[in-house]
Amino acid sequence: MTATTAPTEGIVNSLTSGRLPKWAPWALLGGSWLAMGVLFGLMAAATESDFNPVLALFVGTVLFDVLIFIVAYLVEGIRQAKNRLVTSLVMTAFIIALLPLVSLLATVLINGLPRFDIVYFTESMRNVVGEGGGALHAIIGTLEMTGMATLISVPIGLLTSIYLVEYGTGTLAKAITFFVDVMTGIPSIVAGLFAFTFFALITGDPGIRFGFGGAVALSLLMVPVVVRSSEEMLKLVPNELREASYALGVPKWLTILKIVIPTSIAGITTGITLAIARVIGETAPLLIIAGYTTSMNYDLFSDRMMSLPVFVYNQYANPGSDVQPYLDRAWAGALTLILIVMALNLVARLIARIFSPKLGR
Repeated sequence: MTATTAPTEGIVNSLTSGRLPKWAPWALLGGSWLAMGVLFGLMAAATESDFNPVLALFVGTVLFDVLIFIVAYLVEGIRQAKNRLVTSLVMTAFIIALLPLVSLLATVLINGLPRFDIVYFTESMRNVVGEGGGALHAIIGTLEMTGMATLISVPIGLLTSIYLVEYGTGTLAKAITFFVDVMTGIPSIVAGLFAFTFFALITGDPGIRFGFGGAVALSLLMVPVVVRSSEEMLKLVPNELREASYALGVPKWLTILKIVIPTSIAGITTGITLAIARVIGETAPLLIIAGYTTSMNYDLFSDRMMSLPVFVYNQYANPGSDVQPYLDRAWAGALTLILIVMALNLVARLIARIFSPKLGR
């Protein structure tokens, strides 16, 4: 008598049956976006209005939430449908948070690229009325003032955070923490007024305008950001690393220098980059203390100095009879600021990768 084997055809795996394929949610999302894009495009053509891609993406994402629940309910049941609905809502929240950034970048790129040329980066606005001219004087001013502000604020902020985490336990540490919190909420124009008043009293010149004053004003805004970000990164360093260093007889200052800071260098550089991004677009304090000029000025300690935020503001607020060249220069300045911030983020990531402790073999 020979054993017979049951036929395998028609056998259904209960663990995988009634499941949507992995590509189904992405297909539904893409189809929803495409359907809403076509619908809004037809509506825009019918009403002769502008097509709004951001609104089309938003409505398409909401449609996806509805469709994924219905399809999952029909195929997988109510339990998996609820799970997929919650997952899609989380994705929707992410997309909603991302849409303003995408819209901003698209708007700046579309409007800024027409003047993103060699002339824009090699000429100033001296003796220029109407078309032409560039923002070299503003770019140089922004880099010099922001760089000087970084040189002022980073050592102060980093040393303050080291004191708060490693040494401060008494009333002084609490007072420093309180005043850092207060400085975090100071309006930027107050920092400009302080710098202007300070240097006006020292020099006796009530009309003083120079780049170093702008750097001091920006540093007042940078210091609390550097302190707070660096403090949180230093707190994340495990105490076991400090105790192991002390057990080997390493003094505290050397432990901080060789163990604590290198361990947290990635977070510290990120915080410094955030602080720079926080102040690089400030306009009000630089209008007050750095002033406005159409000429090149490489000296931080003499005469007025232009910055990109002030340049953008002036081009937009004070156009000539032909408005478009001024608007083109303003949009190009905004695009330049965004690219500078992106470059700073890349540099910060590179520094963190180079100087952070290497794990593994």
